[in-house]
Amino acid sequence: MEESVESIAVLDHDEDDPSSTILDLTSYQLHDLDTVELPPTLTELDLTANRLSTLDPRIANLSHLKKLSLRQNLVTDATVLPLSSWNALASLDELVLRDNQLRNIPDVSIFQKLLVFDVSFNQISSLHGCAKVSDTLKELYVSKNEVAKIEEIDHFHQLQILELGSNKLRVMENLQSLANLQELWLGRNRIKVVNLCGLNCIKKISLQSNRLTSMTGFEGCIALEELYLSHNGIAKMEGLSTLVNLRILDVSSNKLTSVDDIVNLTQLEDLWLNDNQIASLEGMAEAVGSREKLTTIYLENNPSAKSPNYTAFLRQIFPNIQQIDSHIHLFRFERLMIWLYPPDEENIYAYQPLDNIVA
Repeated sequence: MEESVESIAVLDHDEDDPSSTILDLTSYQLHDLDTVELPPTLTELDLTANRLSTLDPRIANLSHLKKLSLRQNLVTDATVLPLSSWNALASLDELVLRDNQLRNIPDVSIFQKLLVFDVSFNQISSLHGCAKVSDTLKELYVSKNEVAKIEEIDHFHQLQILELGSNKLRVMENLQSLANLQELWLGRNRIKVVNLCGLNCIKKISLQSNRLTSMTGFEGCIALEELYLSHNGIAKMEGLSTLVNLRILDVSSNKLTSVDDIVNLTQLEDLWLNDNQIASLEGMAEAVGSREKLTTIYLENNPSAKSPNYTAFLRQIFPNIQQIDSHIHLFRFERLMIWLYPPDEENIYAYQPLDNIVA
């Protein structure tokens, strides 16, 4: 293995930034970096998918480093302790510790220009420690952990993406100061009520596989473009009329009996209504305000999908439709989420993993 590291691992450069120096050691199964040369000019170091349980002290001297990835290693809380004193790395803007063995948010206060921080797929039970993360942060990923409360994020005024999917959250709270938030991913939690704390600039929201029984609470999100609410317990489409910029609406696998409150959504392109209790297609043409714009509609596994000439009827209503139903939704974001975050028995609306997912 030592020979392969020396012969195959080569320095590279970012085409957009000739001054960058990149060392990609992905999937070498390294237990340490003893046989690897770390040039002092490195700007990116990717150590994804190795067997590292300690940090090579030479990394602390890479003063030009901008991106460091330790994804999918054997990193523990003890492993990352040295990070807090690595002053030479103060200009680091991306730190990826995803898919390791962390139990706490590490102290990364030394990185005063941090833009991206990823600690997803660990064993973190609390966001305690986020208060020390730089307020320059734009993307925070803490999915697939055991976090029970949204806290210590009020100083992230520049945050654009917040990913807290697949945790143990019950309440949407402490979001009010995230004025620049563009994407909020809270799928597969235990949330019962929508509360966006006054935010109105968000463009993408996912609350798939929670415990919602109502879809009210989005009325002020006039910039919203994508809304994912599948696999909840929602019985009525409501609170949508103000979302005039919405392009994608997923309310599949709920308890809907009719299509309502989307006549004003003239930009809607994708509409996911499958696996509900919609009995009839009557009034569909009047209910959907984006008849010319709609390119995708899913209505399968509703009683209405058994109507005579079902497909032909939909094509007549929506002249530019390109996709009507499918038995295998391989490219749908939600199906990817199922694969990443398999449901558990505690979520009463969670669905079963599909056997035909293609990675």
